[in-house]
Amino acid sequence: MRRSRIAIAAGVAVCTAALTAAAGSQQHELEELLAQNPRAGGIHWAKGRAPARARRGSPDLTYHGGPVMTQGAYVEPIFWGVGWADPGFVGDKKTGIQTFYGTIGSSSYEATNSEYTQAGGQHVGSVVSLGPVHVDLSTAPRSGGNTSTILAEACSAATNLMTDGYYPVYVDSPRGHAGYCAWHSAGTCPNGVTVQFAFFFNLDGDPGCDPQDASGVHSQGLAALGNVSGHELSEALTDPHLDAWYDANGAENADKCAWTFGTPLLTFAGGSQWKIQGNWSNHAYDTNTGYPNSSGQMGCVDGGNYR
Repeated sequence: MRRSRIAIAAGVAVCTAALTAAAGSQQHELEELLAQNPRAGGIHWAKGRAPARARRGSPDLTYHGGPVMTQGAYVEPIFWGVGWADPGFVGDKKTGIQTFYGTIGSSSYEATNSEYTQAGGQHVGSVVSLGPVHVDLSTAPRSGGNTSTILAEACSAATNLMTDGYYPVYVDSPRGHAGYCAWHSAGTCPNGVTVQFAFFFNLDGDPGCDPQDASGVHSQGLAALGNVSGHELSEALTDPHLDAWYDANGAENADKCAWTFGTPLLTFAGGSQWKIQGNWSNHAYDTNTGYPNSSGQMGCVDGGNYR
């Protein structure tokens, strides 16, 4: 009996130490990303990997004075890495991401961002237009920990750099031990244009970044990229320079609804279907008309059953 108690106590101590170490690692990873120049925002943490946040004040987002993307977004996706030359790796991912950005504009999902405004009262725009797609077969970085590297890639690969441009970079590198699936940021290119950009790991076979889309419409890897792409685009629209809309804890509209889903499949233009998490709506929370996030706060909407 005594030995059992000792064994149990030792097991608890080991588990506690492991959890403490994991929490410390996640916090360190967050601090490193925030310390980058430019800093990363809207970090889409893998399941169970988000650093603990103290809950302060109202859960609603507040405005911090920066711009939102009132014209919507002009998008040039960039696929970086030698893997993008391999048809077996590419599968449906490259054409699927083109379809995603080509059909999301003016959808009810994209409209979940439109309640947010900038100084002067202009709302987030509803248009998302797809520009050319770029493939860079040079070796991509193994992690997204250096934002300046991803910005440099976006600036050099894109052909039309615009202030309302959004340049998501999809690498062929798996996530490995990183605690996040994707992030977004903004920075100034050598030609003087400040743009929005984002980073995405290869999420094939990655349970930590898998929305568990059982529909079979897409491969697992594309379904995972579609979900995180919706997350980062929403945050780029509502908080493009990381100084517009976020809550008292620094969470942006998609952060607050990460890994919670309201509608099994959302339908975009032309019948394109995706399983995508919801976005936070101040209006939905204030009127109790949304669905709950992981903290039980009824403020998530996805443009399907909840708007």
